[in-house]
Amino acid sequence: MIVEIVSTGTELLLGQITDTNTPYLARKCNELGLNVLYHSTVGDNPVRMSQVIATALGRADIIITTGGLGPTQGDITKEVTAKQLGLPLVLHEPSMQRIQCFFAQRHLYMPDSNLRQAMIPKGAIVLDNERGTAPGVIVEHKGKTVIHLPGPPHELEGMFESAVAPYLRQRFGAQGIILSKVLRTFGIGESSLEEQIKDYILAQSNPTIALLARSGEIHIRLTARAATETEAKFLIGKLEEKIRERVGSFIFGNDHETLEEVVGKLLIAKGLTIALAESCTGGLITSKLTDIAGSSAYLTGSIVCYANEIKIEAVGVPADTIHSHGAVSAETAIAMSLAIRDRFRTGLGVGVTGIAGPGGETPDKPVGLVHISIAGPDGILHRQYHFTGQRTSIKNRTALAALNQIRQFVEE
Repeated sequence: MIVEIVSTGTELLLGQITDTNTPYLARKCNELGLNVLYHSTVGDNPVRMSQVIATALGRADIIITTGGLGPTQGDITKEVTAKQLGLPLVLHEPSMQRIQCFFAQRHLYMPDSNLRQAMIPKGAIVLDNERGTAPGVIVEHKGKTVIHLPGPPHELEGMFESAVAPYLRQRFGAQGIILSKVLRTFGIGESSLEEQIKDYILAQSNPTIALLARSGEIHIRLTARAATETEAKFLIGKLEEKIRERVGSFIFGNDHETLEEVVGKLLIAKGLTIALAESCTGGLITSKLTDIAGSSAYLTGSIVCYANEIKIEAVGVPADTIHSHGAVSAETAIAMSLAIRDRFRTGLGVGVTGIAGPGGETPDKPVGLVHISIAGPDGILHRQYHFTGQRTSIKNRTALAALNQIRQFVEE
């Protein structure tokens, strides 16, 4: 069965709110084995919305809309669909009573406009809204199924779980399952990664392979279709094993795992603590580490040492090192990592220094030059990086590179 998700609302087109409903519905439909092949977004304009609904009816078996079920004149989704299908709108008495009770129980005045929410395409299945006033609607018409859901995410998700998912299972039977797994990589470019696994990409069938660039990371998405979740996981697992043989050193996590989560788990597993001396990142690495609950188990502290005086006085970098080699140098980064480890008495010390720009560069030290050093009980790992982009981008890429370098240092 082919599904199209249509999100409605001019505020989506203006970028005033972010559409979280479509990704949620796509995931849930895939779990039911339904093929979501189209996403559409349209504003609160009856002509354009009618065109979008007509297109969806022509190419999909199931159309799921979000939004436009409220009480105002701008909420027109049901009206447009009913007109497109040639169905009259009729008052649904139980929905009207539920809406009236909703206001009465909260001692609120109910405007007459709220009764518009109880107007339903004739013959439609009505879905109770346990979290709001707008009922959902399912219209079965000439082999097509149109499902109207409210726009507020907590209302939509509650209605989908309680009513829509059971309806789809009963109406369309077992469709199998579509399962995806994402392998998250760092430290390799998209084209280089593709070259490493190109033969698997060209030969893909089930599972399929897609490469996605995401904020300094490259994600490998593996998607399998099977009768059961167990079978889908088996298919993905076989291909994942082959991919890991090629590029496993760049894969740091799966699905929603972040670098800071993975680093935290590794530090706990190894019984290590960590302290950081951050210059060009301004505390961003520490901030990412502290985003993880329980990070106090391994993060002792950090110093943002932007000025050379702070590197010397607070961190403990020898003044001669900075005077001889400069603040942005391998020698200073190494000295920062050693000094912060000694000062905080931790297992690992991290030193980061660089030029985030747009100013501050010299002929031999351009914007984007970064030095990251990690000092541990078994030695030091220093790396030099050359990043491009705006200041905030360089800072973020430096933070991610530092976390990845910590991961590799602890693993190896």
